[in-house]
Amino acid sequence: MSKVSNVILMLEYLSNNRKYSIKELAEKLEVSPRMIRVYKEELEKAGIYIDTIKGPYGGYVLNQNVYFPKRYVNVKIEEYNKEIFNKINKALKDKKICYIEYYNNDRSKTTKRKIELQELVLVNGFWTVVAFCHLRKQIKHIEIINN
Repeated sequence: MSKVSNVILMLEYLSNNRKYSIKELAEKLEVSPRMIRVYKEELEKAGIYIDTIKGPYGGYVLNQNVYFPKRYVNVKIEEYNKEIFNKINKALKDKKICYIEYYNNDRSKTTKRKIELQELVLVNGFWTVVAFCHLRKQIKHIEIINN
């Protein structure tokens, strides 16, 4: 991924109010621990300060709320997608945990997932949910497919 994508993803991880070690973040973002330190410096230049906890159980913590700008788009939702779209919006509003069937990229394998919805966004014309996946213990971007 690009540097910008990695920095945004690092912020998403840290924004769930959990402490992450540099090693953990490096593994999640598939970069070196040195790059995690570079991302932290870049964020601080932008006014987003990440606290460092020193010691053997140390790591990075984000002690401030960071709001990403939301893009509001008026998109016509096809008739067959309205029901699923409305269910997702209600689950978001009510902060409900959802259970989904998750397909891999080529749709050859499915797994049952427990997710916590964070946001519903439109990405390249496809509705996508941003959610915390309990199986993978990370934020996922999941494209909505209605069978």
